[in-house]
Formats: sequence, C-alpha cells, structure tokens
Amino acid sequence: MKTLNQLLAMKQDNDKISMVTAYDYPSAKQAEAAQIDTILVGDSLGMTVLGYESTVQVTVADMIHHTKAVRRGAPDTFVIVDVPFGAVGISEAQDIQSAIKLYRETDANAIKAEGAHLTTFIKNCSNIGIPVVSHLGLTPQSVGIMGYKMQANTKEAAQQLINDSLEVQHAGAVMIVLEAVPSDLAKVIAEKVDIPVIGIGAGNGTDGQVLVYHDILNYGVEHKAKFVKRYGDFSSGVDALNQYNREVKAGQFPDAEHTYKKQILSEES
Repeated sequence: MKTLNQLLAMKQDNDKISMVTAYDYPSAKQAEAAQIDTILVGDSLGMTVLGYESTVQVTVADMIHHTKAVRRGAPDTFVIVDVPFGAVGISEAQDIQSAIKLYRETDANAIKAEGAHLTTFIKNCSNIGIPVVSHLGLTPQSVGIMGYKMQANTKEAAQQLINDSLEVQHAGAVMIVLEAVPSDLAKVIAEKVDIPVIGIGAGNGTDGQVLVYHDILNYGVEHKAKFVKRYGDFSSGVDALNQYNREVKAGQFPDAEHTYKKQILSEES
C-alpha cells in the first residue's frame, strides 16, 4: 500500500499518481490488480450506482457501506472516502464527529472534503490525525450554484483558486483534487503547493489523474464529459443479457455443457 509519504515522494520525483473512483468490491479488486496507486470512493456513487439524481442525496451511511466494500476488494491500496453533502459545514463539533465516523468505520486512509471554505475542518481533522484531501475547482456538491462547467476561467478567479490551494495546504490538507479548471492554471497550482495535486479535467500538468471506473469502461454511463477517455467498453452487456433472455425463453439454456450430469433418480422413480 502506498503511504502518504510515498505519494509525496512520487510528486517530488515527478512520478505520476494514478487514482480511480470505484464504489464496490469487484471494481476495487480490479483497480488493485491493475496496481492503481489510489482509490477514491466518491459520492458520485449516488448517480452512478444508486440511481440518485445528484450527490446531494448521498448519506454518510451510503459512503460507509460502499467504502467498506472497496476496502475488502483492495486491502493493499490507499483508499480515500468522500465526506457527503450535509455532513460538514454544520458546526465544528458535528463536523468532526462526521469525520471520525467515516474514518473509523470505513478503514479508509483519508477522507475528502469539497470546498475552500473548509479550512477549519481540515485543521481540526489534521489535529486529531485524520488526513484530509481537499477538492477544489468544480465541486459537485455545489453544482446547484456553480453548474457543471469549467471553473476559474478569469484572472481573478484563477488567482483565488491559487490562494485557496495554498490555504488548504496550510490548514493541513494532504492532497488536492482539482476538477474542471484550465490546464495552465492547474499546472501552476501543482508547482506552487508541496502536496500532490490530482487532476480531473485539469490537463496533464498535475501530479496525477483520477477518472471514474464506470467512465473508463463505459459501464452504464450515458453522458461522456470532455475529459473522459474510454479504455474499455462494457456497454455490450445489454446485448449479452438480450441473448441470455432469448435462450431462456427458447429453452436453449442451460444446454448439456452447462448441466450437471450425474443420474440420481432411477427411471422407475
């Protein structure tokens, strides 16, 4: 398993960090077999595997359930769990209790929190030994306000994002996920901060990249974002299920090859 120190050393050595967003045992098992450096259990599981309309509906219980499955599938991979909407930003006491619950019950190596406004939360977690990954740029939990579009596309906004990145680092963040920002800005941020910067829709100047397992494999995903590259295609699953359905209806499955053949009952019985 990669440690935080090893991930930091990868940044210093310009050794790119791979991250996959996965939500269950089989996808985590495949990610570990592929030697992916880190797995993020994102609250995007709400739409991708639970059929919710947005990440807003995802609960702490959802995140715990799925992260425990991921940990079972990838016992030797650095795992990060998302702090879902409504679990932070309430009060310092409640926020830290949510963090402790997620960190303790999932056996994750770090938690991830969205937004530059959570510097106090990051500091409080750091003080008690919970590593926090900060998510900046496009933050899906705030999409109702900011929309799904490129962020920091003016000089003022770009400078603010640079400042935010430095502030979350100062608060104790161990890593930054930077989403949907101009590639030149992402490169500058990665150079200015000392912690790893993982990009998604942020160009190749960051210290690593993250994509969702289902996007990588075209598995049950209807929308393809500009920054997504397909590395496989599971969309043929419907064709396979159609064939299975036809064979069952026609009495063609199971055939002799897929049937146990020991004779138990005599013809008289």
